[in-house]
Amino acid sequence: MAHPQTSVSEPAPGLCARARALIEHPRFDQAIIALIVANAITLGLETSPAIDARFGAALDLFDRTVLGVFVAELLLRCIVYRSRFFHDPWRVFDFVIVGIALLPETGAFSVLRALRVLRVLRLVSLVPSMRGVVSALLAALPGMASIIGLMALVLYVSAVMATQLFGAIAPEFFGSLGASLFTLFQVMTVEGWPDIARGVMAHSPHAWIFFVIYLLIATFMVLNLFIAVVVNAMQAQVAEDLKGEGEAHTRMILDEVRALRRELEALRASSKP
Repeated sequence: MAHPQTSVSEPAPGLCARARALIEHPRFDQAIIALIVANAITLGLETSPAIDARFGAALDLFDRTVLGVFVAELLLRCIVYRSRFFHDPWRVFDFVIVGIALLPETGAFSVLRALRVLRVLRLVSLVPSMRGVVSALLAALPGMASIIGLMALVLYVSAVMATQLFGAIAPEFFGSLGASLFTLFQVMTVEGWPDIARGVMAHSPHAWIFFVIYLLIATFMVLNLFIAVVVNAMQAQVAEDLKGEGEAHTRMILDEVRALRRELEALRASSKP
């Protein structure tokens, strides 16, 4: 009798089962998160010349070890999920982050050494609460596009007006359209705007009207629209997550009820003469 042969291109079922049990264990993700946090700390320590001169070799060894663990983790996930590995955007995100870290750090790629800290972003894919926040932000992007357009329109119109009104008074701030755009963007962040306004008002006392109206429109109205869109998106994401948890709980109860019904039917069948 011929024995079934395992395909060379696919891993053994036992290996897949052990790899799945490992990567789906809660302690596995916790260990990876701990390594990411520790690696973030060591990468920060490397920025200190004194610490790098004394412990640079040890820090570099730890960094390479952590990178090896991340590569092994992705390989395990590839073994388990195979072609489905790239169906999950978060796994693709992890793959890209680790792939950047594997590029050579010499020659034209020496700038990539600074990108090693991007590994810390893997916390986003491993921590469910962070994934929820990022998903909500992505869901809010379509709504943000119209607000960004409105803000750009307000900024442009205000810059043209400020250049014509205050260009001769304060050329360092409003001497050209580009300078006015930059100055009004700074004013929109409420950073140093009283100094700019008072400098203009020293020559044009009624300039406060322009700055107050601009701040009311650009800062207190448009920026609050941003916050409203993000909050609505996060509320929708939370509601969707709660709905998914509720449906999963309902399915679990129904499965238990079906199992109990099958057991009762089996007991009735066995009790019949």
